[in-house]
Amino acid sequence: MEYIISLEEKLKKVKLKPLLGWREILSIPTLGVKEIRAKVDTGARTSALHVTDLKIKKRGKTTFAYFKIHPKQKSKFPIIESKAKIIEFRHVISSNGISSERPVILVDIVLGQNKTPIEITLVNRDLMGYRMLLGRTAMKGRYLVDPGKSFLQAKKGIKKIK
Repeated sequence: MEYIISLEEKLKKVKLKPLLGWREILSIPTLGVKEIRAKVDTGARTSALHVTDLKIKKRGKTTFAYFKIHPKQKSKFPIIESKAKIIEFRHVISSNGISSERPVILVDIVLGQNKTPIEITLVNRDLMGYRMLLGRTAMKGRYLVDPGKSFLQAKKGIKKIK
C-alpha cells in the first residue's frame, strides 16, 4: 500500500535553515547594539552599518575605528559610541553606483536564536532607508530568505521598532 506524504509532513522531517524576511531585527552585542532594523539584501555582497563621526587611528601595527552608531531609523538618538579593530579596507560600489573604500570590522550578530560572526563595512547611510544592510556573505549557507515577509526571526520580547 502506498502512502502519500504531504509536503508539510516532509518539511517537518527535514532540518531547514532559518527563514528571514526582507527586513529583520537583530542585535550586535560586540558593539553594544541591543536592537537594529536591518534590510536583508541578497543583491549586496557585504553587510554595512550606518555610523557617524568615523575616526581611524593606528596604534602600533593595529588600526582601530572609533565611531557613533544610531540604531533607530530616522533618529539621531540613542547614540552608541563604539570602537572596533579594522581587519581591512574594502573597495565597495554602493547601490547608487558610488565607489568608496570602507573599513571592515568583524562583529557577532544575534538574529533570532543564532549568533553569527560577520564582516561589516562602516559607512554613513543617512540617505538610505535602513541603518544596517545584511549582505549575502553574512547569510550564505545559514539562512533562506522570503522576500514577501518581514521580521520572521524576531525573538519573544523583542518588539518591532517603530
